[in-house]
Amino acid sequence: MATLQGKVALLTGAARRIGAEIARTLHSAGATVVIHYRNSATDAEQLQAELNAQRKNSCFLVRGDLLDIASIPNLITQTLEQAGRLDILVNNASSFYPTPLATVTEQQFDDLIGTNLKAPLFMAQAAAPHLQANHGCIINMVDIHGMRPLQGYAAYCTAKAGLLMLTQVLARELGPNVRVNGIAPGAILWPEMPANHAMHAEILAKTALKREGSPADIAKTVLFLVRDADYITGQIIPVDGGRLLNH
Repeated sequence: MATLQGKVALLTGAARRIGAEIARTLHSAGATVVIHYRNSATDAEQLQAELNAQRKNSCFLVRGDLLDIASIPNLITQTLEQAGRLDILVNNASSFYPTPLATVTEQQFDDLIGTNLKAPLFMAQAAAPHLQANHGCIINMVDIHGMRPLQGYAAYCTAKAGLLMLTQVLARELGPNVRVNGIAPGAILWPEMPANHAMHAEILAKTALKREGSPADIAKTVLFLVRDADYITGQIIPVDGGRLLNH
């Protein structure tokens, strides 16, 4: 089994939740990880301490607001200054909240499109020369609701649908030296808002496996695409327990 020793992965929005689990998984496979965060400084520093305790100088931090497109090249520069190279970009950062048609605002639309679609495009642009030099790869975190609409979430679903297409476009444009794939999670971690147990039960009832997935399910899929999938590019892999089977 190939390892990721000597490889450097930059992960956006990875101080907590699924992003942190992806970071731990790539790190355990031998990669040096660079954790991007915006506001979660404490979580990022704790994760860095945890990983560096396992292997010295194997985790670095970069901070930035991905809605500030002009600052994105600096995230790549900081990554190179600290880790020396860049092989893997995981566009994980995301915002998620409802935008009912009657009340959606331009600011909400710009925020959801910005974090879920615009930032991954310009992260890829800034990273591309370095990924091409190292025959690297990009993983975009899409969503099954970029494929199937979620009522009341028009801006979010549209952004993720755009990210799906961006994944395919980048795979064409950056081949043959860079592979670009996406992962579409289903019911993995519920959003950090007041629990709606009835809605959760309804969603799980619509999955073929009748249960919630875990962040490790996503992280293992990232590891597969990064380490073991040399002939896969331009693909979106749903990790949804069979949710897409139910219309």
